[in-house]
Amino acid sequence: MIHLSNIEKVYRTKTIETIALNNINLNINKGEFVAIMGPSGCGKSTLLNIMGLLDAPTRGSIVMDDQQVTALSRKKLALFRNLKLGFIFQSYHLINDLSVIDNVELPLLYRKGISGTERRKRALEALEKVGLSARTKHYPNQLSGGQRQRVAIARAIIGNPEIILADEPTGNLDSAMGEEVMNLMLHLNKTDGTTIVMVTHDELMAKKTQRVIHFFDGQQVS
Repeated sequence: MIHLSNIEKVYRTKTIETIALNNINLNINKGEFVAIMGPSGCGKSTLLNIMGLLDAPTRGSIVMDDQQVTALSRKKLALFRNLKLGFIFQSYHLINDLSVIDNVELPLLYRKGISGTERRKRALEALEKVGLSARTKHYPNQLSGGQRQRVAIARAIIGNPEIILADEPTGNLDSAMGEEVMNLMLHLNKTDGTTIVMVTHDELMAKKTQRVIHFFDGQQVS
């Protein structure tokens, strides 16, 4: 599903060159739930951004769903992201001025041929999956952290993505809420077959996944 070959990411200023990722070769299979672990600053989030086509590698190639995506135009990259990928962030990235259901609908606004009625139907279905169908008219600041993360998950799955990329999805939650969110992702992986790549510092959460990949100083060490 995801094949990274010889990925390198270098950040340069006039005086400093920082190697964020160094010669990463990584395969993630369809339907896998993979955790990526490592100390702060080791390149985990940079790797996730490259997988999510939000950032480009300095060198190397990316194949996703049997398609070479490294050389795609910005327009085609945006379309690929919208059709194939879902994102879950530690800080939720919800829009406070929009209701829960309007937040969830956002990814479908960028897809052609989907009516407002269909968007609303699919948003309600996504919220039902995450147990928030009674909160459609609430606003993010009226919800708990766990509820906001479930809204973010509903937004991530509304487009039926083949891959979900989650960056510290339980990082801002207490242990009970974190467990709830993790169980929801495990359910999505098991029942829908969604491929999930999750960056986390939490060893207990990582142990629930099928495979743990460790990074240190921009390199994969296990």
